Amino acid sequence: MSDLAPIVPRLAGRKALIVGDVTLDEYLYGRATRLSREAPIPVLELLRREIILGGAANPARNIVALGSAATQVGVVGADAEGEQLRGLLREAAIDDQGLVVSPRRPTTRKTRVIADESPRLPQQVARLDRLDRAALTYDEEARIIAALTALIPLHEAVICSDYQLGLLTPAVVATVREQCRAHGALFCVDAQGNSRYYTGADLFRCNDREAEAALGAPLRDEADFAAGLGRLRGELGARLVIVTRGPAGLSLEGESAPYLHIPAARVSEVYDTTGAGDTFVAVTALALASGAGPIAAARLANAAAALVVRRYGNAVVTPEELIGAVKA
Repeated sequence: MSDLAPIVPRLAGRKALIVGDVTLDEYLYGRATRLSREAPIPVLELLRREIILGGAANPARNIVALGSAATQVGVVGADAEGEQLRGLLREAAIDDQGLVVSPRRPTTRKTRVIADESPRLPQQVARLDRLDRAALTYDEEARIIAALTALIPLHEAVICSDYQLGLLTPAVVATVREQCRAHGALFCVDAQGNSRYYTGADLFRCNDREAEAALGAPLRDEADFAAGLGRLRGELGARLVIVTRGPAGLSLEGESAPYLHIPAARVSEVYDTTGAGDTFVAVTALALASGAGPIAAARLANAAAALVVRRYGNAVVTPEELIGAVKA
C-alpha cells in the first residue's frame, strides 16, 4: 500500500462541515472485585472517568487530527452537558458555530461502564443512553437550515453523520444536497438508516447490515454484493457507494469504478470497533476532496479504520500513523 503514502499529506489543509447527531461519550472504568448480592452482576470499584466527543463529533475529531479544519452542525441541550460538549469541541479545535441550543431536549450522553483490570482487555459491562428522539421543532430545523446555508459555501466537503437521533430530517438533507451542488462541495453521507433521504450523494457509506435493510434483501456472497451495490447506487443516484463489511473488508461501486471488493487491512488485535466508521468516512471524504480516486480513497480509509479498531473507544488517526500503516 506504499502507493497511498503520497495522498496522506494532501488530507491536511481541507475544510469539512460535519452535520449530525453530536453526543458526549462517557466511560466509567472500574475494577471488578466481587459479585453483587443483589443481582448476578459484578461490583466494580471506580478507577477513572473519561468524557470524550462522540456521535457526529467523532468524524470532526478525525478531520482535525489529519490536519484539516472541521466545523460542527448539530443540536445540544441548554444544560451543563451542552456546555461541556461545546468546550470539548473548542479544545479539539473544532469550530462550534453551527451548534443550535434546544431548551427542550437534553444533550445526548452515552455512558459505558467498563470492567478494566490488567492484563485483560477492557470489557463493557453496561451502557446507559440519555437522549431524546423527538422530531426537531420548526424553529430548530429552521436554525439548522440557516446555519447550513451560511456555512456550506465555506467548505469543500460536507459529511452527514446520521446517528438516528432526529437531526437529519428530509428538509435538512435537502438543504445539504442543494447547497453542495450550488457551491461545488462534496456531499458525503455516513448513513445508519434513512438511506432514502440521501439521494444524489457524491459518497454514500453504510455497513453491510444497513445495506441489507435499505435493499430489503440479504447480502450473502459476492454476487449479492455486486448486484446490491449496483441497485443501491442506481436507486440513490449516488456517484460512489461504499459498503463496509467488518472483517470482510469493503465493497464499492462508483461512476468511475466498477464493482470491487477490497479485503480488510490486516489487524493483529481488535479491541473495539466503536467509531471505525467515523474514521472511515472522514478519511474517504478528505481523500476525495484532495483529488484522490475512489479506489485509492477507500483503500486509505480501510487502513485508517484498521488502526483505530486497535484502541478502546472512539479514536482518531494521525498522518504519521497512517503513513506508517500504508508503508508497512
